[in-house]
Amino acid sequence: MNTLRIREGGDRLVVELHRPDVRNAIDDEMVAELHEVCARLERDPRILILTGASAGEKGIFAAGADIRSLLGRGRDEALAGINSGLFTRIARLPMPVIAAVDGHAIGGGAELAYAADIRIASTRAVFGNPESALGILAAAGATWRLLELVGEPLAKEILFTGRRLTAEEALRVHLVASIHEPPDLLAAADALADRIAEQDPLAVRLTKRVLAAPRSAHPLVDDLAQAILFESDAKTERMSGFLNRPREST
Repeated sequence: MNTLRIREGGDRLVVELHRPDVRNAIDDEMVAELHEVCARLERDPRILILTGASAGEKGIFAAGADIRSLLGRGRDEALAGINSGLFTRIARLPMPVIAAVDGHAIGGGAELAYAADIRIASTRAVFGNPESALGILAAAGATWRLLELVGEPLAKEILFTGRRLTAEEALRVHLVASIHEPPDLLAAADALADRIAEQDPLAVRLTKRVLAAPRSAHPLVDDLAQAILFESDAKTERMSGFLNRPREST
């Protein structure tokens, strides 16, 4: 791939956005290659870790969609939902998606991070949506995902004024789960993936599906998912192992 660097793991795929000369801006080629990644993970469900290639000594997740690409897009491209369709596909991947954000996640780059299940950040991470200053809106998920993640008042301030959040602010409003020094960020993402990988994969997959279900679907979807899990071999093995574990002496 030309715009991505991929590290394979038995239970995960680490994908680095790799256009450091343009701050990992998301262009049509990167969109196409990320769709290829999604197709692989839909066939072979694994945890996805998304990160960005550093630009010199500065970290960068993604500085948004490529402005040159956006400048040439018109009504038909907007209606096609090029970035929003990709980010929705990423959000719907079978296994959890972790965004490891080092440096700027701006515009479409922020919306890509919002599509992840869990975001962790370096101390120099910055999130923002400056689309209104460019005469457009954040149409790839920020108008509803950001609302769900940080609440209406802050989401409106970010989208109406272009306010940017530092890593500490993002942690305070629960946009990110944790903050790490830049050299430790990927190790922290791998450690988080390790903890997910210790769980039963089917239980994780169904939990993700149930979490994404509309409120009106509960509790039916919970009961149906639990019915599947109650009949699984993993449930029997894991519960039996728990019951048969050595007891600590008192």
